[in-house]
Amino acid sequence: MSEQTNELGQPIGFAMADWQARPRPPRTAMTGRYCRVEAVDVAAHAADLFEAFSADREGRIWTYLAYGPFATEDAFRGWMESYCTGDDPLFHAIVDQASGKALGVASFLRIEPTPGVIEVGHINYSPALQRSRVATEAMYLMMRRVFVELGYRRYEWKCDELNAGSQGAARRYGFLYEGLFRQATIYKGRNRDTAWYAMIDADWPGIEAAYEAWLDPANFDDAGNQKQALGALVEAHRG
Repeated sequence: MSEQTNELGQPIGFAMADWQARPRPPRTAMTGRYCRVEAVDVAAHAADLFEAFSADREGRIWTYLAYGPFATEDAFRGWMESYCTGDDPLFHAIVDQASGKALGVASFLRIEPTPGVIEVGHINYSPALQRSRVATEAMYLMMRRVFVELGYRRYEWKCDELNAGSQGAARRYGFLYEGLFRQATIYKGRNRDTAWYAMIDADWPGIEAAYEAWLDPANFDDAGNQKQALGALVEAHRG
């Protein structure tokens, strides 16, 4: 890869003569030490997910999503059948290896094989999944699919600017803030200014090393408390 210049000698980007469009994400499961991330199957996952999401009695986990909450399992199933079974967004259930239960969802979306760009979104962690090794490993497995299995160049995270939790998670997971898109959309009757975060393939080696160190069982004491924080490890390994 070499930098190209125009007739005035000004840089116009890097040559990508050998670049080829990347494959679209498959529907095969991603399996780790603590979780399994698998394409959503309404029959297999709806009951578990509705039960897990219902533990959030006030419906706070739906605040920054364009849909939900759902009062009944039938309504939830209907939404899943109409929205969660396509290829873009490609919804995944996050399944806890210990219990075998689906505790949350995340998706690949805005999949662009030609430039090698993909986004992670529609993330919804039930109370049982929040602040857990399962949740963090799920994000790691999805990153590995994007950069290692599929060879994409860019992985994006976007959220409402008001969603402080999502912005904090993006930074902890290793995404870098790239800017604010003002009045980007309207949902649930309110404006959304969208905060953009991303990581690129050049970031991946350091991020991978940070996750491997954090997910190692040796990083946790007998009570399950982390010894080193993921955010600190990401910063330490960032190139």
